[in-house]
Amino acid sequence: MEEKRRTIGFICPKCRQSVAADRSLFSLSVGQMKLPCPCKESELLVDYTGTGYQFTVPCAACGGEHQVTITGEQMMGNRMLGFACPETGIDCCYVGEEGAVFAALPRLEQAMDKQQLRDKESDSAFLDETVMEEMLGELKDIASAGRISCTCGSKRWSVALHYSSIELRCGDCGGVLRIPAATEDDLTDLCAKGRLTIRGRNKA
Repeated sequence: MEEKRRTIGFICPKCRQSVAADRSLFSLSVGQMKLPCPCKESELLVDYTGTGYQFTVPCAACGGEHQVTITGEQMMGNRMLGFACPETGIDCCYVGEEGAVFAALPRLEQAMDKQQLRDKESDSAFLDETVMEEMLGELKDIASAGRISCTCGSKRWSVALHYSSIELRCGDCGGVLRIPAATEDDLTDLCAKGRLTIRGRNKA
């Protein structure tokens, strides 16, 4: 039987380079896993809790550190999970399939670059106002065609806008779909989807 594996990636807040590694589920479940940046100025930690995994993530978006706990089902049941900085809304870590994580990291680097420029230029409500406006237009088209639903079966949902993302929340089960909205690649990805499915809290 093929060993189950997950790829974990983040951006070092010190040297700003992407750091990623592939780990087996077994190695993540037998003690603390450390993922250091080659610059040796930061490291990501993963601790097995017995029922899930606690991540301690160095955040390049705010310069701090965040802790996120996920279940074993979340660890293996998603193509990729993104953990967002609570201060800026920008992703700070990814865990999932290798291809998905390595595709997401360059976008995160672009978002970090934009944030550095934005911090110097203005106090805009969004990381990139143009990208956000165009993504909302695309989201409106998808919604008008009735192509937004939840795995619980509901088609009732609400939308919330954040600094660098859009959040769709199911009106029945409360499940959430977070859509990155920081770069042109995020817009291209949304345009290519055509349909959005919220991962519900109740199994369909």
